[in-house]
Amino acid sequence: MNIVGVQMDMVWEDKQANFTKVRSLLDNAKVPPDSLIVLPEMFATGFSMNASDIQEQTGGLTDHFLKDLGRQYQAFTIGGVVRQDDGKKPRNEAVAFNDQGQEVARYCKLHPFSPGKENDHYQRGRDIVTFGWGAFSVGLFVCYDLRFPEVFRASVARGTDLLVVIACWPVARKHHWSTLLRARAIENQAYVLGINRCGADPYLTYGGESVLVDPRGTVLAEADDQESVLLGSADPTVIADCRRELPCLQDRHPEYGVF
Repeated sequence: MNIVGVQMDMVWEDKQANFTKVRSLLDNAKVPPDSLIVLPEMFATGFSMNASDIQEQTGGLTDHFLKDLGRQYQAFTIGGVVRQDDGKKPRNEAVAFNDQGQEVARYCKLHPFSPGKENDHYQRGRDIVTFGWGAFSVGLFVCYDLRFPEVFRASVARGTDLLVVIACWPVARKHHWSTLLRARAIENQAYVLGINRCGADPYLTYGGESVLVDPRGTVLAEADDQESVLLGSADPTVIADCRRELPCLQDRHPEYGVF
């Protein structure tokens, strides 16, 4: 199964400019049919706390763009969107559509980044979300979620075998990004895909280094700190072989937590 990650430097709070940039990057890549195309957190605006200005209703501009992208490439798409929730704070979401433009999953970030006051502007999610893509069960996560291994383990306990993290992860902590992604893959014996942004916004610089890691912790594809399209593939038989050779997940003790 083919995976296509778009690592981009976002134009600040300019949705149409970012839609154009995504199309330009993908136009220069060979995207096989039935791929999974993944875009970063808040890819249409950058990691903005101007939540009331950039929020959209369900089916808004960003949802519409992701649907069109999937139909164009005959692929599933995942991307970050800020969604309006009437009477409540907006939601920082990862949303997924199939190749027919139908919504298959919508996940709200469980852990808003409180050190950056994200929790003052966005509500937190309440549920782990998964969807089916070919032979894989895909679990969705957003940026700061990566620091909380218990939610990844809970997702895997529900059958997830491809863990997707979309992010705006700053360069100052890029070593944490790369280390934690590999750890989530190894400890869960699952594929992990981390798609980060690069470049800079008015407040921070971002490290890129998007990566696809296999269930043994081997890096299959990795980007540097520049705009690029990450191309990789995942094979469900690798997961089965890994878990059979070293059946760590069978030795879990659920009584010690949400595992």
